[in-house]
Amino acid sequence: MNYSFEYIDIILLAMIAGFIFLRLRGILGKRTGFEGKSSPQFKEVVKNINAEQTQKNKETFDDEAQKEFLKGAKIAYETIITDFSDNDNKIIASKPLLNKQMYDQFSEALKREVLRVNMPKLLYRC
Repeated sequence: MNYSFEYIDIILLAMIAGFIFLRLRGILGKRTGFEGKSSPQFKEVVKNINAEQTQKNKETFDDEAQKEFLKGAKIAYETIITDFSDNDNKIIASKPLLNKQMYDQFSEALKREVLRVNMPKLLYRC
């Protein structure tokens, strides 16, 4: 076996790695660790801006939250009502929106409606 190219392969790979390293260093630059100190005036301005933003967020959050809540409540109400008024006698889509007591009440109402609608059909057939 001839292993004379083994050293040449290692040297070639080292040269490629060195080339890639130097290109990355040239593109990205060196990090010196010197970031400088900001002036006290700048720190005070940043603190004031942060305080104003948090105060503004607190003021607008309530209105936005109310609008979002009402929007979600309208969608839930419409889902429950349309699910209840469908003729398939199932409350599938609105089940996660209702607690157990309300779900049971809707189910009872649907059962009564089915009996009310189907009773004349049964009497007519007899």
